Amino acid sequence: MPELNTSSLPDLIFTMLFFFMMITSMREVTLKVQFKAPQATELEKLEKKSLVSFIYIGKPLPEFQKKMGSESRIQLNDKFAEADEVQDYIYQERENMSEADQPFMTVSLKIDKDTKMGIVTEVKQALRKAYALNINYSATQRM
Repeated sequence: MPELNTSSLPDLIFTMLFFFMMITSMREVTLKVQFKAPQATELEKLEKKSLVSFIYIGKPLPEFQKKMGSESRIQLNDKFAEADEVQDYIYQERENMSEADQPFMTVSLKIDKDTKMGIVTEVKQALRKAYALNINYSATQRM
């Protein structure tokens, strides 16, 4: 009985590996707050995600509630923050962009639907001070 020809097997494996690498998106931030998006009817998709900086607002996950409490908190990248730290975060995110892209920076607020407006207003005031005036609110499509 002749042997099985396996010379094309590495090509097949690398093709599959390349395919999975192309379709998989890596989550950049580990969520530490509960986030259930509100529903809306008029939604638009963000075009250039490289120009978007995310701010998460919600109650801390159960493993963080002993340390942080159960009130809504702000998460910037992978750490909890206060509203007065938002301005520095925006300056840092803007600094990481190319100079041509900086005017097109968008801040996407991912806010839990049960969050009180007080903390959202504080974040919006900090964004205004940082001249981050292009704000997007994340939501899911209402059925």
